[in-house]
Amino acid sequence: MIDIKEILKEYSARFNAEIETLFNDASGPEARVVEAMKYSVMNGGKRLRPYLVYETAGLFGKSFEQSFQAAASLEMLHSYSLIHDDLPAMDNDDLRRGKPTCHKQFDEATAILAGDGLLTYAFEILAKADYSADVKIELIRLLSQGAGAFKGMVAGQMLDLYAEKVTNPENPLELIGHIEEMKTGCLLSYACEAGAVIGGADVQQRKILHDYSRKIGIAFQIADDILDAEGDPQLVGKTLKKDKDQNKLTFVNCYGVEKARRISTDLINQAVEIVSVFGNRGRNLQALAHFIIDRNF
Repeated sequence: MIDIKEILKEYSARFNAEIETLFNDASGPEARVVEAMKYSVMNGGKRLRPYLVYETAGLFGKSFEQSFQAAASLEMLHSYSLIHDDLPAMDNDDLRRGKPTCHKQFDEATAILAGDGLLTYAFEILAKADYSADVKIELIRLLSQGAGAFKGMVAGQMLDLYAEKVTNPENPLELIGHIEEMKTGCLLSYACEAGAVIGGADVQQRKILHDYSRKIGIAFQIADDILDAEGDPQLVGKTLKKDKDQNKLTFVNCYGVEKARRISTDLINQAVEIVSVFGNRGRNLQALAHFIIDRNF
């Protein structure tokens, strides 16, 4: 039986050791923003997105080293989004992974700059990466699109803020699905597609991995919504029950906990079936899908 928790733990240890080397010591007063960037990136986390890059690239025989630069750039960008998401103007959180959020550990202005720094560093890493020009261009295109303001994460965050102010949306299920697809789903989809690009996957294989990412993306968001409603704050590492207090539109609010849980289970079963085409090579992706809804943090 695959112990996906142990696999993630081992991958995270290796990934963390490598990504820490990407923060060179800076000197002078400006070093504070680099310190804030490093604090946020190294502040724990499941490393789920970089692991997906590694695992999907591995389907095509690519190594940790060959997937690392794409995985690192994605984690830089993801960390930027968390810093900005925690700001008072957004979700206004004091804790992230059981530690003070960046603006609490440093200050709000430094946190904003640290987020800006990580966003730009993500693309610098890709631009310098040891991939062919075609692979680099495709990775940069996909990441910028997934993170952007038209169909990406920024658009999803804007919709999330909009939804807080709408008392009775015309179609709440469509709205919450749209928010998830852009805010949470885009980076998970990028992680799977990036691995496919690095691995030289064909069109059909890329579609399979994109479909897998969409199933686990929705299930991941449902699991987060359930954890916010009834999770253990000590295990989750952040303030819970904020979704209800802030009038956030969530899957739990739309469906209730039990129905939302059934939907997420169905999605995970579909995701497991989707990657069965890869045979034994897809077993870790199947185990990861189950982990997404079984986790307590």
